[in-house]
Amino acid sequence: MEKSDKRNDRSLWAVGGGLLLGMGAGFFFLQKSALAFVGCIIIGLGLGLMVTAVLSKVKS
Repeated sequence: MEKSDKRNDRSLWAVGGGLLLGMGAGFFFLQKSALAFVGCIIIGLGLGLMVTAVLSKVKS
């Protein structure tokens, strides 16, 4: 992988965005089950990591 300017690398933002989306969705399930909240966070994190992998492949 080539060295790139970290300020121009927006693929890393996908992880944080996925995590925030997972938390937002998890707040709807928080009153019913805390495990559903944690599950939504993990799903959001996984989604962000997959988007990051796809973006890094497209960029190469």
